[in-house]
Amino acid sequence: MKNVTITVEESALEWVRIAAAKRNTSVSRLVGEMLVEKMQREDAYARAEREWLADDVTFTSTAQPPSQLSRRAEIYAERHAGNATRFR
Repeated sequence: MKNVTITVEESALEWVRIAAAKRNTSVSRLVGEMLVEKMQREDAYARAEREWLADDVTFTSTAQPPSQLSRRAEIYAERHAGNATRFR
């Protein structure tokens, strides 16, 4: 492990001191763990993005709504057809 000196705002330092105390650890260890977690999340995101970009599966569509949705639209149109003339 390496030592690092960092500069932080007083409010951030106060927060990390409290957070470290609640976890019964040092500020140094807590900040180190936070950096490792961030690194792992970003690595996982980058890996998922690479896998997604490498996936050559294509999706096609017939541009036709499922029958249930088209029937719902028909029912809606029938119910509200009379309302259109009421507001003219």
